Amino acid sequence: MMTPEENDLLCRVEGDAPMGQLMRRHWIAACLSEEVGEPDGAPVKVRLLGEDLVVFRDSKGRVGVLDEYCSHRRASLLFARNEECGLRCLYHGWKFDVEGNVVEMASEPEHSLIPDRVKHKAYPAREAGGFVWCYMGPPEEMREFEAPAFAPDAKARVSATKVRVRANWAQIMEGQIDSAHSSSLHSSDMVPAQVDGAKATEANWLRPSTDKAPRFQIERTSYGFRYAAIRRPIMNEATHDYIRTTVYIAPLTALIPPNNVHNVATLLTPEDDHTTIFYFIAWNGPDKPGIDADAWRKFNVLQWGVDVDGNFDSVRNVGNLYRQDRAAMNDGNFTGISGIPNQDIAMWESMGSISDRTKERIGASDVAVVAFRRLMVEAARAVKKGEPAIGTTEPHITHATISSYEGVVPKTTNWRSLGGGSEAPLERVAKQAVTQR
Repeated sequence: MMTPEENDLLCRVEGDAPMGQLMRRHWIAACLSEEVGEPDGAPVKVRLLGEDLVVFRDSKGRVGVLDEYCSHRRASLLFARNEECGLRCLYHGWKFDVEGNVVEMASEPEHSLIPDRVKHKAYPAREAGGFVWCYMGPPEEMREFEAPAFAPDAKARVSATKVRVRANWAQIMEGQIDSAHSSSLHSSDMVPAQVDGAKATEANWLRPSTDKAPRFQIERTSYGFRYAAIRRPIMNEATHDYIRTTVYIAPLTALIPPNNVHNVATLLTPEDDHTTIFYFIAWNGPDKPGIDADAWRKFNVLQWGVDVDGNFDSVRNVGNLYRQDRAAMNDGNFTGISGIPNQDIAMWESMGSISDRTKERIGASDVAVVAFRRLMVEAARAVKKGEPAIGTTEPHITHATISSYEGVVPKTTNWRSLGGGSEAPLERVAKQAVTQR
């Protein structure tokens, strides 16, 4: 059970909140690159850590992330003209480039000194893995941009859904690292079958186990933690285990166990204390065919213009009970809610925008969730004391080498050898793994 102070430390991201300051030391996903695909196209409004911003692609193809409100009289740059390498405010014609420089002022004298005195707020931006990323922290602490774990090289084909969730970032991340819930909440979509590993079909995902109460083993790392959910397989139960490893890369990425078609990840962008942009990601990897974006969004029942509107708000919400179909439930569907992410969203939002963790009753299946809370509360307290943010210290494990895993293996197999991202043995001794059945 958490205290109110711990709950606030974990959840609050706006202003000077320690967790938000921690996140500012990392590159944050601002939007998908396809949202600003065309040079001189319409700016896109985003909200990050309580700040209103706009993202745009200039005439040369460079992306910029600027304060939404013009430095002159605070009119919104969402309506601005995007032309000749800058955003021009409609109100008085002030124009800003991707770095926030004032390059033109139609309403001021030709030799005005304002451009020498005014710099519009702009955040450094990069592109990788189909996303626009920005850095919102102190310039002197900015680390070199690193490609995300779900796009380890330029050849990776990334497909992503995007939807706004009216819940705090932490309860969404807890859902990503909670392997136990999938055997219940997603049981109509993740179906037990006599297969040798997780398989993806057009209709559902198959897995080689009926075990709903996995054993957990956790290993802390410099970037977050890895953990294994160990289940009894349908075949060869006496000699083998079915192992699914999940990786948490602090603060906003989780690598979910893959299947035979694609690897899976989730990425969060906290808009503020109460709302979060949720990205559900599939990518191909070297030995998988992958799935295209349209098929991925259709499979997850999060198609743009069908299941989510132009602002990425879902048509399924608490007002219509997420279009839950009770007749389908009577016919055997466990939730009556279409789409794996939509099932999760219904649970996350049902807790309230910030869950009151002081009233919970934690069980053995919550080992990874408890580990996440302890890790990130400690990390927030460290930042509050002026210490480096988690994941920014050396030695650094390159994200491209980190991966999740799933498979049926002999019981003698050490799960820490599966997938990527385990730390050196001496480091592991210093961060003793937590084991609980």
